[in-house]
Amino acid sequence: MFRKENIKPYIGDEVEILVENEKGSIEKILPRKTMLLRPPVSNIDTVVIVIAAKEPEPDTLLCDKLILSAEIAGIEPVICINKSDLNEDKGLLKAYEQAGYKAILVSAKNDKSIKKILPLIEGKTSAFAGLSGVGKSTILGILTDSEQETGEVSQKIKRGKHTTRHVELLELKGGGYVLDTPGFSSFEIGGIKADELKDYFPEMLPFNDKCRFKGCSHTEEPDCAVKNEVLKGRIAKSRYESYKTFYETLKKVKDWENK
Repeated sequence: MFRKENIKPYIGDEVEILVENEKGSIEKILPRKTMLLRPPVSNIDTVVIVIAAKEPEPDTLLCDKLILSAEIAGIEPVICINKSDLNEDKGLLKAYEQAGYKAILVSAKNDKSIKKILPLIEGKTSAFAGLSGVGKSTILGILTDSEQETGEVSQKIKRGKHTTRHVELLELKGGGYVLDTPGFSSFEIGGIKADELKDYFPEMLPFNDKCRFKGCSHTEEPDCAVKNEVLKGRIAKSRYESYKTFYETLKKVKDWENK
């Protein structure tokens, strides 16, 4: 039935079920509030983006791609910086708090530390995403009181080995659900045009109309208010570098590819 309608069921879908002879079958997939294609999940309220403070080294570009993807999909991003016991530098935390995001510093070695995540996700359906080896499965095991398979970090490249092989829906005792998603190291951005990108970086919004040139892209133009804020340290340099990378990527996308 779904093949005829060109619909593929996603984890998180709300459905209507027909029960006959003690057997159930999905009759209808209800309209989705939100949807992500990679990983394929729907009806997500929050994406908890887990990034390691160290081992593996923080991949801020991937983190910012995930944030952008969530923003485009209308999903609230929360940044969870794990392994704070290995690196006490709070620069990452400051960068995302400056941008206006909910960000939290935790250590999976401390259950009490991990429990600080609960108020941000209880009563919601949340997806956990990020590179392998950053501690997603360990964090989820603590939050859901379940055993999640974990993998060692490769001593050669300081990156994790994939342990989550499928998307799994887990229930929280305080209400709500969490999705454990496979770790991944690449992510495509799309659905917006290059000149719309600045609207998805909240720290830039107050300065978009204060540049010398109308429609400033915040890249090459002189007297750019955003670039001035970066120089003053009010906008994190890592965030601005991600913005420029995404801008160059989106400039190469044809209009028909966004439809």
